[in-house]
Amino acid sequence: MTRDEVRVCIEEIGIFPGIRVKSADQALYCAQTLYAAGIPVAEITMTTPGAIEVIAELAQKFPDMVVGAGTVLDKETAERCMDAGAQFLTSTGLVPEVIGSALRRGVVAIPGALTPTEVIAAWKAGADYVKIYPAGALGGELYIRSLKLPLPQVKLIAAGGVNQQTAAGFIFAGASAIGVGVELLPHDAVLKRQDHRIHELSRRFLGFVKDGRSPTYETPAGD
Repeated sequence: MTRDEVRVCIEEIGIFPGIRVKSADQALYCAQTLYAAGIPVAEITMTTPGAIEVIAELAQKFPDMVVGAGTVLDKETAERCMDAGAQFLTSTGLVPEVIGSALRRGVVAIPGALTPTEVIAAWKAGADYVKIYPAGALGGELYIRSLKLPLPQVKLIAAGGVNQQTAAGFIFAGASAIGVGVELLPHDAVLKRQDHRIHELSRRFLGFVKDGRSPTYETPAGD
């Protein structure tokens, strides 16, 4: 996929699954199960054993899946991930050398940020999206809305604090996508290979994205 095609897919799906598990086998299972459930996006975090090999296998088996690397904190790791086929790179914070590596090779760059200053710095560095993490700790959807008002040109991904109760609100507040981990991939469901459970959660979160983008969406009482 081209960089533009990757961005289109991320925004169409609106869900950015963070796969942080204890083995390469579990990571492959999570990505393939989400793909079958209609979420062809997978962020394989570098804390997962064999993460780069997982990226390579997914990129080869599923050419229409948007697979990328998470928690990329240095240029060397970034290059290895892109050599394996990663189509996007994410970081927990703002790491300019990772953004630079991604841009040089036409790969989508998604640095993390929290404050307005960090968001602006990431955008000026060429980020395709800025991941606001942990969004829930600073006010949730209200914080996303507060950032989007003065910075409408910056595309945000809300992560940290996204669950079934808050997902639609984050989208309604202006997030292009939501980063979801264990709320979409519960540890026990992964261990027990409960496809049906992950499929149901996928269906729900896809529905939350649709709801949040609806002009008739109603915020919870008191918001």
